Amino acid sequence: MKTTKRSTLLKKAFLAVATLSFGVASAQQTSGDVAKATDIDPGTTTTGGAVRVIDNRGTIKYLQTQNGLTLLSNTTNNVTTTTWQLGGTLTDDTFIDVDGNVFGLDGIELITTEVPSTDATTGSDHGTGTGYTILVRDEATGAVKKLLTSDLSLIQSGHESFTATAGQTAFALTGSPTLPSFSQVWVYRNGAKLVASVDYTVAGSTVTLVPGGSAPNDWAVYAGDIIEVQFVR
Repeated sequence: MKTTKRSTLLKKAFLAVATLSFGVASAQQTSGDVAKATDIDPGTTTTGGAVRVIDNRGTIKYLQTQNGLTLLSNTTNNVTTTTWQLGGTLTDDTFIDVDGNVFGLDGIELITTEVPSTDATTGSDHGTGTGYTILVRDEATGAVKKLLTSDLSLIQSGHESFTATAGQTAFALTGSPTLPSFSQVWVYRNGAKLVASVDYTVAGSTVTLVPGGSAPNDWAVYAGDIIEVQFVR
């Protein structure tokens, strides 16, 4: 009789924990089967494995973590405490659909000094490099990736000046960068801004001047004219 009562109490004690196991198992994976991890030895501290429980029917079940969650188990004063916490290795592709809700991170450190030109080129993992990288999102896959700060030159401004020869109209930028649209390209002749798509055209990495026209907008390119090209891309 005593054995039966103890068994019943034990089953009831683990009922709430067993119920929690269903929520944990479905938190990261919504379909398919998940293999059971190696059981945890009571009294140890670990970052993997599973906790074995028994439901009210005497069925053995397991609570385990994976895919970015960490399980810690420790026994102090004969009391075993198991903790689930955020942090760990992603074992599967994971997406969070905010569905129009706000998803944010508070407490992010603000960098108040100038970002150095050197990047974390050796920092493939956390805390192993120097300098800074920038998190970006790949719109094709939704994956979060990092970008070297030096690669920001792709979206920074550029500038080049030329000393024209008499009648010269074409000016090719060094390095053959692909120039953006007129709204992002400014051309000056001896400090005076030219009118986009009227006084000059843009194609590839070349700016072509279109001198002429009627007074008071008639002009020509003379030897020694300074032609400046500025752009942002």
